[in-house]
Amino acid sequence: MSRVTSGNPGLARTPAGGDREPDARFTFANERTFLAWSRTALALVVGGLAVAQLLPPFPGVPGARHVIGIPLILLGAAVAVLSYIEWQGNQRALRRGDPLRRSLLPRLLAGTIAVIALVAAVLALASAVTGHS
Repeated sequence: MSRVTSGNPGLARTPAGGDREPDARFTFANERTFLAWSRTALALVVGGLAVAQLLPPFPGVPGARHVIGIPLILLGAAVAVLSYIEWQGNQRALRRGDPLRRSLLPRLLAGTIAVIALVAAVLALASAVTGHS
């Protein structure tokens, strides 16, 4: 026997007593968001590898490429894992008819990239000062 969920258009019919199957549009939207975060994670990893391996050394600042590149790689790994956890939590909330949690990923990403950019600017400035002295 099936039942209709009370007034939520995002939920479809399911057997009584179980989680409700969300409307496919909401499931696909959740998946698209996860895939967007996955692309961001991949771009961070590739960007970090490019900085660490392909960027010319900073004159007078040994290891500067790794100081910039490794945090980007680690941020990419964190975004990959956290985006999966968020996808899973959102999917669970959709099935239960609960409100979605507010994502911390945008704040984490923006803050960490801002810090890495500031460190990169300081290292580039230090390289310019020490390289021309």
